[in-house]
Amino acid sequence: MSGNPLPNPSPASGRGRSVAEGEGSLVTPAKIPPATLAKLAKLGIRHRSDLLLHLPLRYEDETHLAPIATVQPGETVQVQGIVTHNEVSFRPRRTLVCRLQEGDDELYLRFLNFYPSQQKQLAVGKQIRAVGEARMGYFGLEMVHPKCRAVDDDTPLNTSLSPVYPTTAGLSQTILRKLITNALEVLPLPDTLPEPVRKRLRLADFADSLRLLHNPTPDISASTLEDRSHAAWQRIKFDELLAQQLSMRVHHRERSKRIAPALAAQHRLTDALLAKLPFALTGAQQKVYAEISHDLAQPHPMQRLLLGDVGSGKTIVAALAALQAIENGYQVALMAPTEILAEQHYLKLSEWLEPLGVSPVWLSGSLKKKEKTAAAERIASGDTMLAIGTHALFQQSVEFRNLGLAIVDEQHKFGVQQRLALRAKGTQAAKDESRNNGGAEDAEEGRNEPHQLMMSATPIPRTLAMSYYADLDVSVIDELPPGRTPVVTKLVSDGRRDEVFERVRVACMKGQQAYWVCPLIDESEALQLQTAIETHQLLTAAFPELRVGLAHGKLPPAEKAAVMAAFKAGELQLLVATTVIEVGVDVPNASLMVIDHAERMGLAQLHQLRGRVGRGAAESMCVLLFQSEKLSELARARLKIIYESTDGFEIAQQDLQLRGPGELLGARQSGVAMLRFADLGEDEELLDQARLTADELLQHHPEAARAHLQRWMANKHDYLHV
Repeated sequence: MSGNPLPNPSPASGRGRSVAEGEGSLVTPAKIPPATLAKLAKLGIRHRSDLLLHLPLRYEDETHLAPIATVQPGETVQVQGIVTHNEVSFRPRRTLVCRLQEGDDELYLRFLNFYPSQQKQLAVGKQIRAVGEARMGYFGLEMVHPKCRAVDDDTPLNTSLSPVYPTTAGLSQTILRKLITNALEVLPLPDTLPEPVRKRLRLADFADSLRLLHNPTPDISASTLEDRSHAAWQRIKFDELLAQQLSMRVHHRERSKRIAPALAAQHRLTDALLAKLPFALTGAQQKVYAEISHDLAQPHPMQRLLLGDVGSGKTIVAALAALQAIENGYQVALMAPTEILAEQHYLKLSEWLEPLGVSPVWLSGSLKKKEKTAAAERIASGDTMLAIGTHALFQQSVEFRNLGLAIVDEQHKFGVQQRLALRAKGTQAAKDESRNNGGAEDAEEGRNEPHQLMMSATPIPRTLAMSYYADLDVSVIDELPPGRTPVVTKLVSDGRRDEVFERVRVACMKGQQAYWVCPLIDESEALQLQTAIETHQLLTAAFPELRVGLAHGKLPPAEKAAVMAAFKAGELQLLVATTVIEVGVDVPNASLMVIDHAERMGLAQLHQLRGRVGRGAAESMCVLLFQSEKLSELARARLKIIYESTDGFEIAQQDLQLRGPGELLGARQSGVAMLRFADLGEDEELLDQARLTADELLQHHPEAARAHLQRWMANKHDYLHV
């Protein structure tokens, strides 16, 4: 059902080609001006079939009139009356105020932005129908910017609810309704679900559902349409989820056709590392490494997501995966989103791997040109088997000799194109190697690509993993290493800041260490930096007996490394930091964290920050300082969740309920069409059905699966599967 594209503007005339000239015309015999085509494109409408799935946001009930005497504030109603007053007021700004009278009852219409034509339409003596939300205003009951039209005594009422569509500036509801009505009339609406499947799932017919949502009859409850619980909405939401599941399954299957180096476990370097570790792997770590090891041994690319709560031990699993690739003679790249996290990985892996003869190379954007060149040369020559760094790893100037495994930490913080660029390093290396060996044909195909291991300390709710991550194989470390102490969380209002100061002083004087984290203010890195510097000066003055350090993303790398090393060595007792310490910092003696203005931060970030303490044997505490007078309902809900739970997966599920999937997906959603109709928080049962149905269609009804994907995914750029 991809449909024909909307007509392109004619260069000769400067106007749109007559839509009557092509199959599935939109409005006949009118022409669509180029400006309208451009506005439709802004809404993602480029083909006639796109109009069919451009569904209403809400509905206006113009099927009956409400007597003005019965209208209550907060109701959205249609009223009718005679205009008895029309005035342009300039208090406090230019406003058109009209009084609508019905018998002895009256209601005011107020317009803050209006045209002379509207003022003329609402002239005294005109009979008007107005649709809008009633509220109490300065003069009494009023509607602000209602939809109005002049009528006479014989003007009939609408026979169906009026759909209100998502739109953009300059594109009226009237134009959209005409275009959509025409599309419904001329385009075929076959059902892509086999009839036995549809009946077994008790789903409404697709065509009937679509027509009903665009033109609901008066007997249908408006509330079931607006809360999307009506059977017609259930069918549309199911179809959308099914399309997503089919797309994921197809990409998962296609991956098995691509070629990657088979990196079977040699047990030489991996066993040597395990023998040298001062701790034993947990059962969960052993399980997920076995899954990764099995995938690496396959001749098609692994794309596995490794999930583990804060402190669960993902780094050692990544190190074992890296060694398995290195044992087979292939290079490994480990990329992290921040220099602090990347540097922590570099230091930790150097400590573990250098005794085994593996010397990692460090590459970041802040290195001097000479250092970058030297690192890049080591990578290109194959002199180093492990490169660790930030986004600098996928710059064009960096070439790998034979990249076999790409590890991306905190993967949701990278854009899709960045991860693609890192994967392409392996593909290019495979091409070059094939050319050198005389395999020109295979080199041109360039099908070889590295395995990918993506890691995240932000747990992903089940519904999110089933939908947006269903193309990946997922491993979960669901067990914390022994010896981790629970972190006590305290909520403290800003008025008790002095008490928090004293708690910090006492903890540090007892030989413990503490973090003081400054907030991100108004999304401004500059303001965050300023706040951190000022807080550092304040705490240094308040605690002359303590050694106070400062860490932030703008520090020169050498200075930042020195501060972090001093804190880890116990030379600094208190570290003032921005949220750059959110991930990757491991100081077992740090047992107290204060998060300033905690109400400004998201749940995942608060949970990540809290995970920086509780890594040693001492009882640990996280103090969330908040400004009670600026506490929104959303912020209050977040603080309540983080106070009541330390389970990252439970917190992530609650976060999904609060914010939806967009922010939890992070940069992964770049270029990805988010779900428009289904709600992962409310439609878990539909998602389960869609997941099972996707497998059934692909196995037993492949033509139906293709038709369904064509309807929902044609013309869409889908970058989920990288």
